[in-house]
Amino acid sequence: MKKIEEASKAVAEAVAMCKPEVIPIYPITPQTHNAEAMAEFIANGELDATIIHAESEHSAMSAAIGASATGVRTYTATSSQGLKYMSEVLFIASGMRLPIVMMVANRALSAPINIWNDHSDSMAERDSGWIQFYAESTQEAVDLAILCFKISEKVLIPSMFCMDGFVLTHVYENVDLPSQKDVDGFLPKLKMPFILDPKKPVTMGPVAGPNYYMEIKKQQNEELVKSINSIKEIQKEFYAKFKRKYSLIEPYKTEDAEKIILCMGTTCGTARTVVDSLRAEGQRVGMIKISLFRPFPRNELIKAVDSCKSLKNLIVLDRAVSFGNKGILYGELRDALFGKKISIKGYIAGLGGRDITRKHIEKAFDMQDEEWLT
Repeated sequence: MKKIEEASKAVAEAVAMCKPEVIPIYPITPQTHNAEAMAEFIANGELDATIIHAESEHSAMSAAIGASATGVRTYTATSSQGLKYMSEVLFIASGMRLPIVMMVANRALSAPINIWNDHSDSMAERDSGWIQFYAESTQEAVDLAILCFKISEKVLIPSMFCMDGFVLTHVYENVDLPSQKDVDGFLPKLKMPFILDPKKPVTMGPVAGPNYYMEIKKQQNEELVKSINSIKEIQKEFYAKFKRKYSLIEPYKTEDAEKIILCMGTTCGTARTVVDSLRAEGQRVGMIKISLFRPFPRNELIKAVDSCKSLKNLIVLDRAVSFGNKGILYGELRDALFGKKISIKGYIAGLGGRDITRKHIEKAFDMQDEEWLT
């Protein structure tokens, strides 16, 4: 069904179609509209689920772990300091291989206090063992909600799909919401190999000493890396069912490009328009949108770069900084492309909700010496 809808509400409608049974939640700006919508659906009888009004984000994720461990579909959402308060428990969720799905409304971290958008919160959890997607539009966020349930429940790894706070979460856009019948046909009922059941007792989350801990973590990392294959398969299934195509990365006008800019989230829309304008002036530029950040799509990026025979410069836009170093996405890309004869330049931009404008992106394409686009 096509309509104009606020992104947070549209995502809540998509989540409701996935029929989660337990939703532990604690509201925090700019995630609150999504949490309110989920609570409203349950109160109105539109969604048969239990909502847990937790006293904190730490408790919300703890409750999500308890629910998911019993084999029920579980969803939550958070933002910024709330995600940081969850941080301790995120590692437990991934270590226990629980298919929890979470929407993150990206927001800057304090101090100083800031309620606006950048990617500092989710980027800081890149090593927590969760799958991470970044949405460019309302439609993509809606579709990621559905995709994440299927992906997580197949590979038994929790996933978060990230939406730029306010810039996307509070924006009204055209969106095509699928039918309940189509979602039911795409997303099967959750079946986990092991659950907490008094009739069939199992041990979950035991102590692991030096003889076992490292092997367990090695297996966990291997499964997260391998999940890329399942993600690509499920994206193809999604296209076959809903006729909307998604991939780990999305090159745009890169075939003959001499300069390519890489970015994530809503910045990609602005970057696309700049690429079009500079192309009209005769400049051979392109863009690569990164949709999946964890597991990092290393091979896909290498393949995309190798296919650009005229490529001389890669420019990376980061909305988060690794303090004491440089941009986080920049560091990941530089590592993946180590040894290649390409100039790679990274810029920090858009922190704390500052707009990333066309002028910023044009300046980045000019390969200026500074590393912060203010």
